[in-house]
Amino acid sequence: MLTIHTADKGGAVAVEGARIAGVGTLAEVQERFPGARVRSWPGVLGPARVHEGPLPDAPSPRERIHAVLKMGATAVLAEHVDSPELRSAAERNDVVILAAPRPAVLSGRADLAVFDEAGTCIATVCAGRLVHRRR
Repeated sequence: MLTIHTADKGGAVAVEGARIAGVGTLAEVQERFPGARVRSWPGVLGPARVHEGPLPDAPSPRERIHAVLKMGATAVLAEHVDSPELRSAAERNDVVILAAPRPAVLSGRADLAVFDEAGTCIATVCAGRLVHRRR
C-alpha cells in the first residue's frame, strides 16, 4: 500500500513497500499519488538517524534494537553490534548495520523519522514499516 507521510514542518514522503516513491510538498506528492493513504504527524519529518554510539542497555537484544528505533534511528554502527544475538535482532528488524557513519538522506530505502521541537522522536519508519510511534 502506498502511504504518504507528512508533518507540520518538513514536506511529504510517499512510501511504497520498503522504498521512497516520491518527495515534495504534500500537494505535489498527493498529485503524483492520488488515493494514497496519508499519515500526518506533528513535528519535523526527515531522514532517520544513524545511531553512532553504543546501543542502549535493555534486558534483551530485541529491546536494545527497539530502543534505537524509538530514538529515530534505523542504522547502527557495526562496532556496537558486538554479539550474534544483537546482529540477528538488528537484521530481523531491518536495522542497517554500517561499517562507518553515513549522511542521512531521503532517497532509496524508506527510512524516515519525525521529531518534535524538543528533539524527541514521535515516529520512526524503517524500510517502509512504521516501527515506532509515540502515543
